[in-house]
Amino acid sequence: MNGRSAVLIPILAAFSLSAADPLKPAPPLRITLLGTGNPRPTPERSGPAILVEASTTPPTRILVDAGRGATERLFTIGKRDLLSSIDLVLLTHLHSDHVVGLPDLWLTGWLFGRSKPLVLRGPEGTASLMSHLEQAYGFDVKARRDVDERLPGAGADTDARDIPPETVFGVNGVKVTAFAVDHGPVKPAYGYRIDYAGKSVVFSGDTRYSENLIAHAKGCDVLVHEVVAVDVERRLSQMSPAATQRVIDHHTTPEDAGRVFATAKPKLAVYSHIVPSPTSARDLEGPTRKTYAGPLLVGEDLMVIEVGEKVDVGRAAGR
Repeated sequence: MNGRSAVLIPILAAFSLSAADPLKPAPPLRITLLGTGNPRPTPERSGPAILVEASTTPPTRILVDAGRGATERLFTIGKRDLLSSIDLVLLTHLHSDHVVGLPDLWLTGWLFGRSKPLVLRGPEGTASLMSHLEQAYGFDVKARRDVDERLPGAGADTDARDIPPETVFGVNGVKVTAFAVDHGPVKPAYGYRIDYAGKSVVFSGDTRYSENLIAHAKGCDVLVHEVVAVDVERRLSQMSPAATQRVIDHHTTPEDAGRVFATAKPKLAVYSHIVPSPTSARDLEGPTRKTYAGPLLVGEDLMVIEVGEKVDVGRAAGR
């Protein structure tokens, strides 16, 4: 266990850190932190991307954001079968670190077996983004569909739609709720709540302290929240002090995230989209504990959270 993980044991006193048991029934919800990072490139933290799997038959797979490395992480844990079977992509907002992995996810998923359109939902601009990506990669699609591999044409299609905040819709019996959060001047920016079989997970997206997020997260099983370690960001930033402060002002400090957790009262609070990438659990635990005393996990790439009768935490392995 590395230095970051070692801090998690006392924080997660009520939770398991053992590997997932392949013989036990699938929990209603399984959450895999594919990427817990931000725009700063680092091999330890890929860009923002989280996989949610609901135990429908067959499983329903929802990807929240598609940052740098999302395709590699999906292939690492599930090979071509997982990569080609994403039922829905939810975009929290259109900052590049949240969408730069989309072309790879879309086209490599098709190359490795997807035979139906890739479905995407997100704030205003989502449909335009995918339309322009289809234009940009027109040569590749035409070559693979019509000239060379003769891949199934529908797998290269996309179903991308803008949705307004407070949209509620279903995917194979899984309930998805989109809601607005406060990412400063970056608008629109969304969080999402996913409910299935009496279990729930909420994603903050990029946000400052948000009362609307709290309203949608109250009583959820797992709340995945972004965070900025202010002192670490100031120490490592290569931007001007004013530019660094603008970054900080767009995000949530650990103290404010603790206030969110203390009010929403999830069974487990999880940090992801950790700014900056070198931030450790020790950097976040102390400030968070000023305002929150409950169960807390500082996320790392490929951590798995299973939400059933209890909440279990482990690490992803190849399937």
